[in-house]
Amino acid sequence: MNARYVAVLVVLLVVLGGGALVYQRQQSAQQAPNAALLGQPLLKGFKAADVAAIRISEPKGVLTLHAKDGGWTLAERADFPADFAKVRDFTVKAIELKIAQSEPIGAADRARLMLNEPGQEGAGTLVEFLAADGKPLARLIVGKQYFRRGAGDAQGGAADGRFVMRPGEPATVYVVADPLVQASARSADWIDRTAFLAERVKTLELRDPAGGGWRIERAADDANWKLAGAKRHEKLDVARANAASYALGVLELADVAPPGAKDTGLDKPVLVDATTLEGLSYAIRIGRLDGDNYYVSFKPGGALIKERKPEKGEKAADRARRDKDYADRVKRIEARLPRERVLSNYVLLVPKSKLEDVLKKRSELLEKKPAKK
Repeated sequence: MNARYVAVLVVLLVVLGGGALVYQRQQSAQQAPNAALLGQPLLKGFKAADVAAIRISEPKGVLTLHAKDGGWTLAERADFPADFAKVRDFTVKAIELKIAQSEPIGAADRARLMLNEPGQEGAGTLVEFLAADGKPLARLIVGKQYFRRGAGDAQGGAADGRFVMRPGEPATVYVVADPLVQASARSADWIDRTAFLAERVKTLELRDPAGGGWRIERAADDANWKLAGAKRHEKLDVARANAASYALGVLELADVAPPGAKDTGLDKPVLVDATTLEGLSYAIRIGRLDGDNYYVSFKPGGALIKERKPEKGEKAADRARRDKDYADRVKRIEARLPRERVLSNYVLLVPKSKLEDVLKKRSELLEKKPAKK
């Protein structure tokens, strides 16, 4: 390569290098002035240990969760127990929120994205984390969900994030990569759904306010069910009797009614009385069906039998194993009894699907006679 070609290459490299430098400077000039915010924490200096309450305000209601006696409760539901894991996870998510996008915004778009404060048109959900003295530690307005792949995904797909705003910064909208589905003032989204559980039912009786009813009973866990007052031509369907008794051992809550709830139907309820092989009793009142849920209240009773009665002719090895199994069961029951005593102070909402087998009519518990040919 001669000197002339070398000189030409040097000139080209200088020109190209200068062009790259100019292009880089143009790109830097075109970057948004808030680009440095991307990836930064949305709520700086916010610590979970300082949180004593969370207030969530929506256009249709307010819900306050506050720390009490080592747990969390719902203030607007007479301190009904909240699910501690949900409270913890929501607080941690808020701390970990990072700014994925930041844009200027005007009043019209702020209302469209539901980022205005409560009381204004286009209001979103205001989330406030409060200290023990009631002062806010962090505040956040949660707006519409964000779909990266287009608005059509809002019809069925999972959201990619959420439009949010920091109160006091009405000219800036942020996008975070978490859809924040837990940012809700619905009590159903925050309660511990564990219900009272009547396991290993010994007797089960239903009394309808119209006068109908039935009673089934058995002597042991592996004994046959008997229908009280069964006539000669009536035969109990064992599968349906089992389903009715097992239903009370797998109950769950849909929600808790607000204090002073009216039109619950509990003034003229269906009465369900159950006793268990461990000596516990449950007096259950089932009221009106509200959507997919029944209003329910109950009172626990009885005395827990802590020692198992040995079976006749039982071998020593079998006795030791059965005694251990029974002792373990007693421990599980004792662990849940304090919560059941708390639940008995509230009007609960229980899914219809969980009570269908219990609410069957007497005729529906009988075996069906084969159709005549």
